[in-house]
Amino acid sequence: MPRPLSLHEDRLFPADPGVRAIARRLYGQVKDLPIISPHGHTDPAWFATNAPFSNAAELLLAPDHYLYRMLYSQGVAMDRLAVPSRKGASSADPREAWRLFASNQHLFRGTPSAIWLAHVFSVVFGFDVALEAQTADLYYDRINEQLATETFRPRALFDRFGIEALATTESPHESLDHHAAIRASGWGGNVITAYRPDPVVDCEHEAFAEALGRFGELTGQDVMSWQGYLEAHRIRRAAFAAAGATSTDHGHPTAATADLSPPDAERLFQTIVSGKATPAEAELFRAQMLTEMARMSLDDGLVMQIHPGSFRNHNAQVFARFGRDKGADIPQATDYVRALKPLLDRFGNETDLTVILFTLDETSYARELAPLAGHYPILKLGPAWWFHDSPEGMRRFREQTTETAGFYNTVGFNDDTRAFLSIPARHDVARRVDCAFLARLVSEHRMAEDEAGEVAVDLAYNLPRRAYKLDRKPARELAGAG
Repeated sequence: MPRPLSLHEDRLFPADPGVRAIARRLYGQVKDLPIISPHGHTDPAWFATNAPFSNAAELLLAPDHYLYRMLYSQGVAMDRLAVPSRKGASSADPREAWRLFASNQHLFRGTPSAIWLAHVFSVVFGFDVALEAQTADLYYDRINEQLATETFRPRALFDRFGIEALATTESPHESLDHHAAIRASGWGGNVITAYRPDPVVDCEHEAFAEALGRFGELTGQDVMSWQGYLEAHRIRRAAFAAAGATSTDHGHPTAATADLSPPDAERLFQTIVSGKATPAEAELFRAQMLTEMARMSLDDGLVMQIHPGSFRNHNAQVFARFGRDKGADIPQATDYVRALKPLLDRFGNETDLTVILFTLDETSYARELAPLAGHYPILKLGPAWWFHDSPEGMRRFREQTTETAGFYNTVGFNDDTRAFLSIPARHDVARRVDCAFLARLVSEHRMAEDEAGEVAVDLAYNLPRRAYKLDRKPARELAGAG
């Protein structure tokens, strides 16, 4: 017999009955709040065309590197999992890929993926038996049947999930046509973009030359000159803001910043575009561009996000065959105190600039990030990210940052995902973990329960809206709190 699938109503809450009861009450105030998804990587084409999703494997498995990286670590080839390669779409039979995925569900025990998948299968698709080898075809057929209906088209799911705002991420050389189509469609879903300039900033990116050329074409600027290059950024940032963007995003290898003199910056730029830059010069240019982006954010009001610390594409063979973002990015130690000082010396005391910091290096939470955000007006801490977007990772984040930075130097939660159907699951996990953390503070008489209720609502809803400039009205009216 298949194993049953059910979601326990007290999942992720404390085991102690008294503390659990507090967590339940706090969660009751936030569980139905609208979802604010201010940073992520879903495809805007889904919402522009509203075409049906094709099949279970291509929707749930092939785009989700959290899933296939685990399978790959156990010797399952990615070309058997319907993962697209540099040559294009996979030739794998999607049903066979799904069966392979189903037969390996035990690999995800204890991982956040297991929690997210259980939520998707139970809440979104209505299954009451677990996915395993014997239920693989049942799942595949029933999911495909539902995907063919109107209620499972992208816009219908967006509305069903209660998403108030969702940001995708595009680069300066990319068209914003899908966002234009969304706005012209008459659909009320708030899908916006975010400005990710990495391909035209990082000369070590394999698409740098091509992206730079397209960047110049789109803006009509001479992007081989320093002033023309900077003006091209201003032009594209304005176009992104017109498409709804409220933020930029920077995925650099480190958090290094620089504040070169204009002549030195121009000389460095000429070395970069010559194709002769050393790794140290490439790093210095990325560092300088973070400061330039901060300067532009002061002018145009876009919130700045910095996501450093990933050794991208660590597996050279996977990168060669499958390209970027295929589960082979590895966290590395990251310095913030010295790395950010040039930018902070220039802009750290501004009150009209927001820089949201993320990390993959948990050792920096209490030592560097919380003290920095607890002092500099421009700095806020992004939530536990990527490898730490998990119940334990979220708990560690709160435990190590709250005493120094408080709750209000953080920005709530963002899901940062390509897996559209997992968005409500991820936000539910974050809300449950935060309520559990707050319940402990209440049980230890460190905070009154009404205060904890206000904080829970702020973390789930008000803080991300405010930090990413999406706020319209206080959420406590929606939550019935405070």
